[in-house]
Amino acid sequence: MKALQIHAGATALKHLRDRGLSAQDVRVIPAAAGGPKGLILNGLDRYLFGQWLQGGTQSVHLLGASIGAWRMATACLPDPAAQLAQMAHDYIHQDYEHAPGKPPTPRHVSEVFGAKLQERFAGREPEVLSHPRFRLHVFTSRGRHVLQRQGRFRMPLGYAGAFLTNSLSRKAMGGWLERVVFSDARENLPLHLHDYRTQQVPLAAQNLQRSILASCSIPFWLEAVQDIPCAPKGAYWDGGITDYHLHLDYGSMHDGLVLYPHFQKTVIPGWLDKALKHRHRATAHLDRVVLLSPRPEWVATLPNAKLPDRNDFKAYGDDLAGRVRAWSRALAESQRLADDFAEAVASGRPVQAEPLQ
Repeated sequence: MKALQIHAGATALKHLRDRGLSAQDVRVIPAAAGGPKGLILNGLDRYLFGQWLQGGTQSVHLLGASIGAWRMATACLPDPAAQLAQMAHDYIHQDYEHAPGKPPTPRHVSEVFGAKLQERFAGREPEVLSHPRFRLHVFTSRGRHVLQRQGRFRMPLGYAGAFLTNSLSRKAMGGWLERVVFSDARENLPLHLHDYRTQQVPLAAQNLQRSILASCSIPFWLEAVQDIPCAPKGAYWDGGITDYHLHLDYGSMHDGLVLYPHFQKTVIPGWLDKALKHRHRATAHLDRVVLLSPRPEWVATLPNAKLPDRNDFKAYGDDLAGRVRAWSRALAESQRLADDFAEAVASGRPVQAEPLQ
């Protein structure tokens, strides 16, 4: 059974069928939010960044939200295959103190996760920001008006407002939360960000860790990151709120393709769009996208017949060893995705793919 399926937008599909796919074709790599689901891409990440992409010479823009930001920042370190393997180990073994029958406090989760980022990135910011080919862009969500600061009453009120306005119009949610992208200062993103209220901030050593922490700060589960250096003041939360799967205007690119390792075949714009099925369809924005995702039939062979997900924290409760075993097995199986991709793009032959829907 093949583990990998490949879908592509119209422009990318023609390219795959006519010329196959080479590392030189890739201009952008997005990395979605999705928590533990991202673990299933670790084998593919290690192959892409540790081997395959080294066959190109062009700069490649790495776009990440939430766990995707952590993945892409890690990929910018020397020896990315080893660093990505370490990241997966860190994620699988995360554990938080909590009272019996209650979740850990947001402050505790933020402190523990922030300490892990400090352990992995402290003093290594120049390595990330001076990578000869990779350009990192960290997506965050900045609160506006009532959400400018975290608070016991502010957050429920603000996120209720965001939910209601988003149900009417995605752009209208910009009145509550704006997209702030911390971007490599050496080169502009090769695509437009006019689809949603956006600010861009230069990524620097003093805000790298804080921006990644913010991008991973799920509301009500972690604390907001307040007043990130060199950025507009305010509370910053998970980049997945505004850009769950980074359904951006890749069609505005002048050249190159978007290689998108993803844990599903649909690209959902924002976290609050998960229940709005009409926003899950492919659009012209995805015309240059080559999307790699696990086949549902293969996913059914994984522990619990599904991808690792955030519900596992509750399902396994205090059985840390049980969760670690299940997630570790899924991680080991993720190598299948890399093997299938390597076979699909071998020898420059045409790549078999299906249209994005």
